[in-house]
Amino acid sequence: MWLFVAFLAVPLIEITLFIQIGGAIGLGWTLVTVVLTAILGTFLVRNQGALAMSQLRASFSEMQDPTEPLVHGAMILFSGALLLTPGFFTDAIGFLLLIPGFRTSVFHAVRKRINVQTFSAGTDPGAGHPGRHPDRNPPGAGDIIDGEYSEVPTDAEKIRKPSGWTDH
Repeated sequence: MWLFVAFLAVPLIEITLFIQIGGAIGLGWTLVTVVLTAILGTFLVRNQGALAMSQLRASFSEMQDPTEPLVHGAMILFSGALLLTPGFFTDAIGFLLLIPGFRTSVFHAVRKRINVQTFSAGTDPGAGHPGRHPDRNPPGAGDIIDGEYSEVPTDAEKIRKPSGWTDH
């Protein structure tokens, strides 16, 4: 329902703003303003996107939660789409999404409304095993399996024979 209202309201708001602003400053200046905001928005999205990518890389290299940099990147991408869409209302929202403080507040507001479940892998011996206590029965204790093995060549290794060109 909200999506339907948004698809109906946004074009109506844009048309109203175009008529009002076009009447106040003229058609030529209105079009120049729309084109300039698209160019400026493209430049800002590119810079903010590069910054978000570096923050995302840093969170991966430091083994931190990448949720916030990913959400910032998604909001920057969305702001780029809004800034390339002709209109004053979409440009205003797009420029707001390029402000890091605004993105952070939106992230925290949305995060409060979403229930996130996490898991860890490989750091806690008892993680993921509800019956296993980390101090009792750690992995590998008493789990000895004795056996013999032999390597089986793959099909590529079986077919590979020296060519006649290399025989001397």
